[in-house]
Amino acid sequence: MLLSGIFPPITTPYYPDGNVYFKKLEHNVERYSKTPVAGIVVLGSTGEAIMLSDHERRDVLKTAREAVVPTKVLIAGTGSESAIETLRLTDYAAELGYDIALVRTPHYYKKQMLPANMLAFYRTVADRSPLPVMLYSVPALTGYDLPAEVVVELADHPNIVGIKESGGDIEKIRRMVDETRHVKRSATVTMTFDSVTPRMLKAAGNDAEEKLAGNGGRELVSISAAGGPSPSAVAVVEGLKTRQKEVGFQILSGAASLLHPSLEAGAVGAVIAFAVAAPTACYEIYTAWKEGDHELARLKQERIAKAADRVGSQMGIPALKHAMDLNGYFGGTSRLPLLPLTAAEKSEVERLMADIRN
Repeated sequence: MLLSGIFPPITTPYYPDGNVYFKKLEHNVERYSKTPVAGIVVLGSTGEAIMLSDHERRDVLKTAREAVVPTKVLIAGTGSESAIETLRLTDYAAELGYDIALVRTPHYYKKQMLPANMLAFYRTVADRSPLPVMLYSVPALTGYDLPAEVVVELADHPNIVGIKESGGDIEKIRRMVDETRHVKRSATVTMTFDSVTPRMLKAAGNDAEEKLAGNGGRELVSISAAGGPSPSAVAVVEGLKTRQKEVGFQILSGAASLLHPSLEAGAVGAVIAFAVAAPTACYEIYTAWKEGDHELARLKQERIAKAADRVGSQMGIPALKHAMDLNGYFGGTSRLPLLPLTAAEKSEVERLMADIRN
């Protein structure tokens, strides 16, 4: 599966009493669906997944799934401290139609989180998961940095497609890219090389059936290169014209302030908290880099660098939610022990976001 592009890890909105505000979650997902992001991540760290009950997590996954458009990749944060709980939520996400499971490193028993433990955990999850698995290393929150050598070893597993690397270590990204170059896989993409997932094919098939029902029942005809499929072959699959693209082990950056350097080091995209408040500004960095305009990418990076670092990394979720409020999304409050911003902190966020509108 192709994972290139920008993926905002969406927040979970609450009523003032702390209950999940599902209507506002729908509103946010619908707005992200209209931006140029490649997809969204539900129940990531920015989504306060660790603050939610199991029932709430399932309801959040269901609500977001129902609100998103078929053309966006849907990633479910399903990681837990045990393999069995991770698989239970992953199974549910698969039933809903999610495309990928994002599985953070277990970390509570840090002294026992040796390479052998991590290899056993991720291989067990990947062996049994009905969804492709993306590793997730976020040492700023877990206190555990998944070693590059473990990532390289896990990259050979056929159901582990990539990693969200949030450690902010460009050299680690470069090393993982270099040492996983041997991984070669085929991904289904559109004619313009956007990602295609089973959920998208199903949606396209339903649309095609409706059109055929009102068009005399004419059949779709497959188109392929003579002699069998090839990377350049074109096919109409479930009503969607597709082709194949070779991809490797895909590394996504988790640091907005280092997005351009991460892409230069070999990352194919990013899952970045700052994108929940400024998805288009983050996308502009990615697309400038993708088009080979590195000077423009650098300038776009400089434009968001201070806000991304201060709002996204230092001040955290309450500040990101206030920045969302400024840009037409619903941010609102967070759950304790996260405290609301002070008036001075709100003013600081407003100054930093003054020329970053999305």
